[in-house]
Amino acid sequence: MIMSYLALYRRYRPKNFSEVIGQKAIIQTLTNALLTKRVSHAYLFCGQRGTGKTTVARLFAKALNCENRKENEFEPCNQCNSCIEINENRSLDLIEIDAASNRGIDEIRNLKEGIRFAPIKSKYKIFIVDEVHMLTKEAFNALLKTLEEPPEHAIFILATTEPEKLPATIISRTQRFDFRKLTLIEIIERLEKLANLEKIKISKEAIKEIALAAEGSLRDAESLLDQLISLGYKEIDIDTLEEILGHVNFEKIAEFLNYLAQKDTKNALIFINKIYENGADLVNFSRLLLKISRQILLLKINNQLAELIKDDFTPEQFEKIKELAQKFEILDLQKLIDMILRLKEQIKYSPLPTLPLEMVIIQYCERSK
Repeated sequence: MIMSYLALYRRYRPKNFSEVIGQKAIIQTLTNALLTKRVSHAYLFCGQRGTGKTTVARLFAKALNCENRKENEFEPCNQCNSCIEINENRSLDLIEIDAASNRGIDEIRNLKEGIRFAPIKSKYKIFIVDEVHMLTKEAFNALLKTLEEPPEHAIFILATTEPEKLPATIISRTQRFDFRKLTLIEIIERLEKLANLEKIKISKEAIKEIALAAEGSLRDAESLLDQLISLGYKEIDIDTLEEILGHVNFEKIAEFLNYLAQKDTKNALIFINKIYENGADLVNFSRLLLKISRQILLLKINNQLAELIKDDFTPEQFEKIKELAQKFEILDLQKLIDMILRLKEQIKYSPLPTLPLEMVIIQYCERSK
């Protein structure tokens, strides 16, 4: 019998609130609501992908319906029938809806019909609506009626990466929680733990690069590590990361920016062609180049803006960012960022993938001399 593979982020998904990484204020508020029995009928979880919105929603649902949770406790027991069913994704009283693929009014009407019926086994019937911003206008109107006067046994948890697309009438009827992106250190610690659990030997440099590429999304970082593990690697270093995933590490981005700062057209062109020949993903390279250029610009504008970007780097990388900031002028950085912004589509449709980047190098270096 062939067993389906369970991804790392699902296999090691937190089963208790204490295991959740990086959302301390949100966890404290939700657990206080459980302790004081002041549970709202509707919650809105906002934040970028991979920050724990669905995980926390499932934990909250599990704690609410836990059969063994005592008066002054908030953690689910993970042993009663309700907890086990939720952990195994087979609870009939926890309904998860992907609004991206169920966005019409008919789906919301069906949901409204189901709300009227009492929970089958549990105290509450809980509805988690993921990517809720994808609902149509008519579906939002139907959902609004449900949120206004829900039955006592129904609790809604809406999750979205784009809260600005939600009608104000929906937001006003929920308790809103904004999930922050995770810091580089938090992601590194999590990846180190997973590598130990999976008995994978991975270098510190490779872990740092995976964490940096994830851009605050723990799920993206775990998925990247999972991809490497699934390829059969028991030892992973920075070279493996570049060879298999076409990932260009921070040091190479910094090397390229140094060529641009010196207006070294020749070595910058050689650099781009070399990383392309070695299998680098130029779209991903451009994205990281844009991100780091923007961070250098912020630091160049005012040293006090360092707090905005410091958590995105290790101490050694941040020192390198400060060195690069000394080599660029603000106007040059603005021009460079403007050029990079147009690169993604140009690389995608160019008959020669390196050509758009080569043109940026020539235009930036030669016209700035």
